[in-house]
Amino acid sequence: MVQARATAKHVRGSPSKARLVLDLIRGKKAAEALSILQNTNKRVCRPLEKVLRSAIANAQQKAVEEAKRIDEDDLVVSKAYADGGPTLKRVRPAPMGRAFRIVHRSSHLTIEVSEQEES
Repeated sequence: MVQARATAKHVRGSPSKARLVLDLIRGKKAAEALSILQNTNKRVCRPLEKVLRSAIANAQQKAVEEAKRIDEDDLVVSKAYADGGPTLKRVRPAPMGRAFRIVHRSSHLTIEVSEQEES
């Protein structure tokens, strides 16, 4: 059974917003997950699509090393998660000499695909 993983680090956007999209594709076939990402109107979908394509390519490369052949239709998104990355903290001037803090969050996106078990 072939398993492969791909990760994108330091992606701008909060992990909580990325998890909303990841919940849509977890457990789906890889081809179906790609079409979901292409038709979802969220900013994080473009980097997620890139990570998913990379995971699929990694799985196909592992299969070649094991003298097998894997098609995109045979792969399932087994794990998909977003962890918090470094946070950029900035200060914005506010009235009466005060300052407001601006927090720019980033996330680490990981997708793992595995071969679908035939039942």
